[in-house]
Amino acid sequence: MGEAVLVNRKKFVSSLANELVEPFNELSKKTRLTKTKLLDEAIEDLLEKYAAKDL
Repeated sequence: MGEAVLVNRKKFVSSLANELVEPFNELSKKTRLTKTKLLDEAIEDLLEKYAAKDL
C-alpha cells in the first residue's frame, strides 16, 4: 500500500521533547482535534508572534 497523496499539505517531520508528548496527546483527545490541526494552530500563532517583532 502506497502513501497517501497530500494535495493541500506538505509532509513535515520533527521531534518533540519527551515531557511534551503526553500533554500533547491529552490535548488532542480532550479537544477532539487532530494533532495536525493543533500543530497548524501552534505554528500560525508562532508566525504571528514573530512577525509582530519584525524579524
